[in-house]
Amino acid sequence: MIAPLIGNRDQNIVKRSRPLIPSVFASAPRIVKDFKLFFALSRTPHGLIDMATPALAALLYLGAWPSLPVVVIGVLTVFAAYTAVYALNDVIDFRTDQQKVCSGGYCDGEEYLDGALIRHPLAKGALSLPAGLIWTLAWALIALAGAWLLNPVCMLIFLIGCILEAVYCLLWRVTHLRTVVSGLVKTLGAVAAVFAVDPDPSILFLIVLVLWLFCWEIGGQNIPNDWTDIEEDRRFNARTVPVILGLRQASLVSLLALVCAMFLNLLIFWLSPLEFGLFLLLMVLTTNAWLLLRPVLRLQENPERRNAMRLFNSASIYPLANLALVLAGILF
Repeated sequence: MIAPLIGNRDQNIVKRSRPLIPSVFASAPRIVKDFKLFFALSRTPHGLIDMATPALAALLYLGAWPSLPVVVIGVLTVFAAYTAVYALNDVIDFRTDQQKVCSGGYCDGEEYLDGALIRHPLAKGALSLPAGLIWTLAWALIALAGAWLLNPVCMLIFLIGCILEAVYCLLWRVTHLRTVVSGLVKTLGAVAAVFAVDPDPSILFLIVLVLWLFCWEIGGQNIPNDWTDIEEDRRFNARTVPVILGLRQASLVSLLALVCAMFLNLLIFWLSPLEFGLFLLLMVLTTNAWLLLRPVLRLQENPERRNAMRLFNSASIYPLANLALVLAGILF
């Protein structure tokens, strides 16, 4: 009786011990899924495209490649900073987003760049708030360390960006002028990139850079983004540009902002030490016409939610397209 019991126990131990290594591989899909939720919190597909903006600013300002240490530290710092700030937005807006989810919002993001992964995983209960906080703080610390190594001014700019992002979220039911705060936040990554490659940059270049990206953010990102959530925003008495001004006026503001962005785009290229031939300047105009003006004119003609999404998606590619033009100017 005893021998069989011992044998069975040993067999059970062996059976239980065998899957230990395979179980690691078996849990891999779960780990990947969890990381997808964290990257969804940080809107990483959108963030990766936005990360072209600091690189674009640095290359435009220098007209050449920065040193290798600056490139390596800069890439890590930019990724950490954008990952942290986008996540911070959802952490601060947790209760607000939760109310929207309970009312049926955020269910149709398949045509929306920010919906490439699950939209607002905290509000939908896919991630816990403590996990979101830890994720945000971890990346913020990495960003602070990298910014300090590049230039202490960059660290200060990152902290200002986090504060402004919090202010922007808290003004949701206060004023539609919070869009100005959003415009300023989007310019800070590019400004930090310029300080990373030159501790004493040209003030004129910085002013034009800020105005250019500010107009692009207001007309191509912030207003179309709020447009897609207009029904939920009206239900919860939010103060956004589409809600307060109406769709026609909001589309006109977007159009004016993006026309200004086009002229400022030409001006910032002219201020750059890079020499751009006629062909590249024509490509700059074409980029503005195709990615910004075409979709905003369609939105003004037909102010539907789908056209607002298309403008947002198209304008999101704008910094990356400009970066490609700058790289062409450097290489050729």
